[in-house]
Amino acid sequence: MADPGVHGGTRSLCLAQGERQDPAMGFADKLLSLGSLPAWRAEQRRLGRRVVVTNGCFDLLHLGHATYLEAAKAQGDLLLVGVNSDASVRALKGPSRPINREADRAALIAALGSVDAVCLFEEPSALAFLRVAEPDVWAKGADYSLETLNQEERRAVESLGGRIAFLTLVPGKSTTGTLRAIEGIEGSAMVRTPRET
Repeated sequence: MADPGVHGGTRSLCLAQGERQDPAMGFADKLLSLGSLPAWRAEQRRLGRRVVVTNGCFDLLHLGHATYLEAAKAQGDLLLVGVNSDASVRALKGPSRPINREADRAALIAALGSVDAVCLFEEPSALAFLRVAEPDVWAKGADYSLETLNQEERRAVESLGGRIAFLTLVPGKSTTGTLRAIEGIEGSAMVRTPRET
């Protein structure tokens, strides 16, 4: 059965907005297949728009994500976000992840005002996605450096003429930290007082 959150029932999806943001348009109206990404990218190039690309798991959306994505958008005209598929998140983070399924994660990212397009990709590495996305700017968190980036991804971006921007992260905000806090709450004994009537 086709996933109702994905246009055409395909697992890979690209959520993209048109030339102007239509406030009446919901994020579900932006669903395109991953196969539509090259045409979308070519149209942005034709219009002279600088496309910023970033990628990640975005499992439990938090302030750090929103702040980072807003800063990424400021690096150009449009922000395209690559979101790891469920299988690639499991390969990167372990069998208990992701918490939220890929269609939900992509839709939540697409709902953010700073984001102009969202595409799922299947591989743990973003290499194939980056080759299709052809970023003018590839945004990464400041927890990376040129030396610690995936070097194949770095070479792909640089060979396409893209520059790499390292963005400051919000201290103390991470999905792992959020999960640890939840585990701490669930692990602690909660004392309940009876309601007085």
